[in-house]
Amino acid sequence: MSLEQEVELIRRFPLFSKLPPAKQKLLCFSSDRVTYDAGQQLFKVGAVGDACYVIIEGTIEISVALPDGKGSHVIAVMGSNEIVGEIAIFGDVPRTATATAKTKLEVLRISADMLRSVIRENPDAAIELIRILAERLANTTAHLSMLSKNT
Repeated sequence: MSLEQEVELIRRFPLFSKLPPAKQKLLCFSSDRVTYDAGQQLFKVGAVGDACYVIIEGTIEISVALPDGKGSHVIAVMGSNEIVGEIAIFGDVPRTATATAKTKLEVLRISADMLRSVIRENPDAAIELIRILAERLANTTAHLSMLSKNT
């Protein structure tokens, strides 16, 4: 895939769509396209958050361990144009969940340093990231509320 095609791909993602063209090119140049087979883990709860992943194609299950330590619970399924792994980067905490490819998956792996640079230099990207995090928090709160009603 050419750099121009990768830039077109980056522009599809709301987080990066309003970046200046030069920053979009730098983001493409410094990121890696990675593929995973269904069942492969992108990262595991407790790991260091050294990168985030933007989903190009496929789906990812986000899961957490059950309190009794016997199994896990899927808390979200993420698809194309969504980002995963950013909480560990900006929260400066270990991974809060495990991300596993549910289907064949293609992602753009963006280093923590590059993502921080993008957010630091682009207020529109920062606002979009806050929107994403707020939506995720609302969804997780609703999910936990439903679980508590079922127990």
